Amino acid sequence: MHSTIDTQRFRAEAEAVLHENILPFWIRLADETRGGWYGAVRGDGTLLRDAPKGAVLHARILWAFSAAYRTTGRPAYLAQAARAEEYLLSRFYDRTYGGLYWSLAADGTPLDTKKQFYALGFAVYGLSEYARATGDAEALEYAVRLYRQIEAHSFDPVRDGYIEAAARDWSELDDVRLSAKDANERKTMNTHLHILEPYTNLYRVHRTEELRARLVHLIELFLGRIWSPSTGHLGLFFDDDWHSRDAGVSYGHDIEASWLLLEAALEAGDAALTARVLDAAARIAAAAGEGLQSDGSLICERRADGTCDLERHWWVQAENVVGQLWLWRHHGDDTALARAAACWSYIRDRLVDSAGGEWWWGILSDGTPDRANDKAGFWKCPYHNTRMCLEAMELLE
Repeated sequence: MHSTIDTQRFRAEAEAVLHENILPFWIRLADETRGGWYGAVRGDGTLLRDAPKGAVLHARILWAFSAAYRTTGRPAYLAQAARAEEYLLSRFYDRTYGGLYWSLAADGTPLDTKKQFYALGFAVYGLSEYARATGDAEALEYAVRLYRQIEAHSFDPVRDGYIEAAARDWSELDDVRLSAKDANERKTMNTHLHILEPYTNLYRVHRTEELRARLVHLIELFLGRIWSPSTGHLGLFFDDDWHSRDAGVSYGHDIEASWLLLEAALEAGDAALTARVLDAAARIAAAAGEGLQSDGSLICERRADGTCDLERHWWVQAENVVGQLWLWRHHGDDTALARAAACWSYIRDRLVDSAGGEWWWGILSDGTPDRANDKAGFWKCPYHNTRMCLEAMELLE
């Protein structure tokens, strides 16, 4: 079937969107007066100059420009990556206790000082990518430091796994939720996935047996605790003892995890583990396929009550393209290439805002762009879509 797909056109279109649509938008969004990047742009294009600045946003900006520079060698991307690295370390890093503040006021002063380990994970991801792209010793030093802080303060040595959050001084918090829509549970699939992902990247530039062992352990946690072989889906929320607290399904996280788990196993270099992950990844991707739509898109989730979120969120489409391309390349599934191409067509024609730059938050069930949610903000960042473009450029070479 893949012979009917023009892979070079697919690749060229993704590359053009990266260079002409996504990254120019974020270059324009730099806060040249107070440093860093502006905290939010509404869906209608209104810039909120005084919006708080999020740690996740800035760590993802660092990753995006670092990866784009490493891949393309464009000096403009290196300049943005260096700017992001300096701001993350000078403003978000807590010089007293370590870790990252969750948010800053628009002027760069600490606002919410809690330590959300999801954010620390993304800082490791961005800093390790900057070190990978440039060889910068400071970035690597801080990436390793943050990794060790995650291990020291998030890992549960008694009941296993990683807890969600701590107070500024690493003491316990009552409310550990990543966002208002999440369940207030101590352990989540989402945070584990985004600790696995940076550990994989850090291992590329910090090849110690200690880190490799932690990476392998995270893979085993997914296979043994988070993934349900009977349904193929990942569980979402768990208490300290790994009792599942939500019967919902996140199709977007399923397809994202299917390739991130395989990426981690391949980097760890354990043939037996990789064989197990190949099998699990195919089954997780197949389960995610329950959310595929006839127009090539993937819906976000099925809630615990059986209802579905039918909005086509930007990040879900981006991860669906990458997951399908990995199925094609690493599992030999030619039909997955057609699914990737169909989803890319949906993104290109519906999600990309060719006039204002970047992608819409999503496409509503009536087919119109979601202008109520951010174009840029705490969660709307140049990460999923930049990575999709870069993965397409590599996998379709």
